[in-house]
Amino acid sequence: MNMLEKSMERAEILMEALPYIRRFFNKTVVIKYGGHAMLDEELKDGFARDVLLMKYIGINPVVVHGGGPQIGTLLKKLGKDSKFVRGHRVTDAETMSIVEMVLVGNVNKEIVGLINRHGGKAVGLSGKDGNLIHAEKYILSEEKSKDTPSEIIDLGLVGKVKSINAELILSLTRDGFIPVIAPTGAGDAGETYNINADIVAGEVAAALKAEKLVLLTDVSGVLDARKELINTMTNHQALDMIEAGIVEGGMFPKVKCCLKALKGGAGKAHIIDGRLKHAILLEMFTDSGIGTEIVQ
Repeated sequence: MNMLEKSMERAEILMEALPYIRRFFNKTVVIKYGGHAMLDEELKDGFARDVLLMKYIGINPVVVHGGGPQIGTLLKKLGKDSKFVRGHRVTDAETMSIVEMVLVGNVNKEIVGLINRHGGKAVGLSGKDGNLIHAEKYILSEEKSKDTPSEIIDLGLVGKVKSINAELILSLTRDGFIPVIAPTGAGDAGETYNINADIVAGEVAAALKAEKLVLLTDVSGVLDARKELINTMTNHQALDMIEAGIVEGGMFPKVKCCLKALKGGAGKAHIIDGRLKHAILLEMFTDSGIGTEIVQ
């Protein structure tokens, strides 16, 4: 292929993206950033540039990030064990201070710095900033048998979202900023809660009535009973798959947060493989997409 043919091919790719760029212009897209995409240097750089490109073509990206591996690494260095119950990190006061330090003071600022280094205007937020995330203690109950009452499991300072200050996020996007949100929340007494990043992303997408919620994961998307990728599914089909036990493990909270976002007014939700370079652009601006799309 000569240079002219390569240039024509690039032009065709841009033309394929045109209707999607027009459709999403001035719309909000919430991106949950996590998994391998946060650890690989090339993928980190690609993610920052993808988010910046979205902003430059008139889309309002809002980033919600995780940081579980980074938290686990520091806890291990400090000689503190990580204990999980149903995917939730048991969080005592000492662990919470470490979680907040890693998520807010380290991971969040790294993402903000990376986007800004490429020419963006990213601003980092925790749940305490501007009362962004009002949270309360998450109560986990487990039924041992039908004849006995459910056992209440104390997870410590693990929280759930009570409300999102959507106006704070919208005011930042209107002024040209890219909000980058760490998944911590503040309780009624000012206590800090550790909240699952998928849950926060779903709640943010619902509060903003975002055009899309996009979750970056370390799998290709939602798989059916035959372990084949589902390209498109409805919220009802997703609920049926949860009931049948097909959606389980780490995929369960991701699908649940997608359903929360859709119920709250988000347009569509996407679960995609963040290990692929430019995964967000491939899902949003190509006809075929790459992951699973969940719709009402």
